[in-house]
Order: sequence, then structure tokens, then C-alpha cells
Amino acid sequence: MDEVIVVGSINVDRAVEVPEALQRGATLLGGAVHRGPGGKGANQAVALARLGRSVGIVGAVGSDADGAWMLEVLEGEGVDVAGVHRSESPTGQAFVFVEPGGESTIVVAPGANGALTPSDMDAIADRLRGARCVLAQQEVPSGVVARAAELCGGVFVLNPAPARPLPAEVLVAVDVLVPNRHELAGLAGQPGTEDIATLERMARSLRGPDTVIVTLGEEGALVVPDGTAVHVAAVPVDAVDATAAGDTFCAALVDALLDGADAVEATRWAVLAASVAVGRRGAMDSIPHRSDIRAR
Repeated sequence: MDEVIVVGSINVDRAVEVPEALQRGATLLGGAVHRGPGGKGANQAVALARLGRSVGIVGAVGSDADGAWMLEVLEGEGVDVAGVHRSESPTGQAFVFVEPGGESTIVVAPGANGALTPSDMDAIADRLRGARCVLAQQEVPSGVVARAAELCGGVFVLNPAPARPLPAEVLVAVDVLVPNRHELAGLAGQPGTEDIATLERMARSLRGPDTVIVTLGEEGALVVPDGTAVHVAAVPVDAVDATAAGDTFCAALVDALLDGADAVEATRWAVLAASVAVGRRGAMDSIPHRSDIRAR
């Protein structure tokens, strides 16, 4: 039985460096296109595997060359792919625009990821109930996330990316919610903000999650439990590509929680892991092993 089941997307990434942030209507000349394995679900599963966790992924790929390649990549990383479906839709694609300083804008074409259904979760109900943790994101249909939350027998961790509304019954089932600023503001129905105190109030306004951990990029993360909120500072790093930083953060957070760390301790480990990822180029290529993080 896998320790962690990741319910999420499997994509092929196509990344290009751009000289500045994208603006509506603008045309930019970018660098070379880099093709690599990705998808939030695949990235998080690989990150957990590289940390030494027993992990399975539930997702979908197309019956195409990209799908076959992604299955080969995941298996090569030690991820259990028995829960990955082959779809008539093409394998999902993500188009990543990497700005100077490492920030990225990502456009996802879901493809086969959209073929997952709640009944697919019912088919693996025993695995979801038996795992110590189920980690999910929102690059798969909302009904899939909701059913996975219902069936989870351990800790349910949700990274609500990309941003979209969450039904009350899903929020209630979440043990640890890991949004960024933008996603938190959307869930709280508030304008976006950089102010830490306002972010804390937004997090506390959500009814359901036991703990909300807000990722803040170069400012670290904000842990909002039932008690006093704690701001965990970022680790200084020369950032070159933040594409997989959030996925690395989520995986390392789960890793530490499974080791018995409290939310603040787990967040410190996750921030450290993310600092390694942002110092490397690529999505899955940037995800560290445990030894890389300890060396940091």
C-alpha cells in the first residue's frame, strides 16, 4: 500500500524564457523551447518519490507518444502508475513562460486530465482509504477532487491550483490547504493583497481546513493554524525558475508531516526544499532529492 496517493494532472511541459512579464496583446521574443515532463500531480508525485516516500499517482494520459513517455518517466522515478488511465484525449500540455528572476506564467491545456471522473476514485477507494495521505490539486475535474476528499482515510492535503471556487463540502474535508496569495484571495472572495495580516484574516475566514499554509514566493510562507499564525521566512537563493517550487513545497510539506512534524516545522522543511528547486531550471528537472535539501 502506498504511503501517499497523489490525485492530479500529468502533463508535458513546454517552457520558454521571456524577457519580461506577459502583457495583454504583446508579442515577445523568447528563448529556446524546453520540453520536459510535468503537471502538478506528476511533479508532486516525483518530488515525494525523490524524498524516499512510497507514492502512487491517480491521473490520466492520452493514448499517444506523450502519454507513453510520461508513464515511462514516472515509473523510472519509482512512482506507482497503476492508477493512471489511458484516454482517447491527448496528453495534457502546459505552456510555461519563465521571466527573469524565475517567476513563471503557466497556461495548461488539460487534455486527458479532464477525462478523470469521480467513479475512477470509487474504483480505487481502498487505496485512498488506506493511504496515510492523499495530496490533490485542481488541474483535474472538481468532482474528482471532491470524491477523493470523501474517500481519503488519512490526511487530505489540497493545493487549490489553479484557482477556482471550492464547494463548502470539499473545504470541510481538507486537513491542510496550501494556496498561494492569489488562490487564497479567490477562495476568500477578496481582492489580492501582499499584506501578511490581511492574508491571515483571509485564511481564518475559510470554514473547514484545520490548517492553511499560504505560499509567499520569495517571502516564504504563512502558517495559519487554530492558534497563532507564524511567518516562515524564505531561504535566500538566486532564483532562476519557480515553475516547480510550489509542487516541491507541497511534497516536502507532506513528507515532514508524515514524519510527525507540526505545521510550522513542516513548512520550514518545505521552504528549504522549494529554495533548492527555484535555483534550478525546468519543472520536474528542478525537483530535489532529500540529500540535495539537507546539503542546502
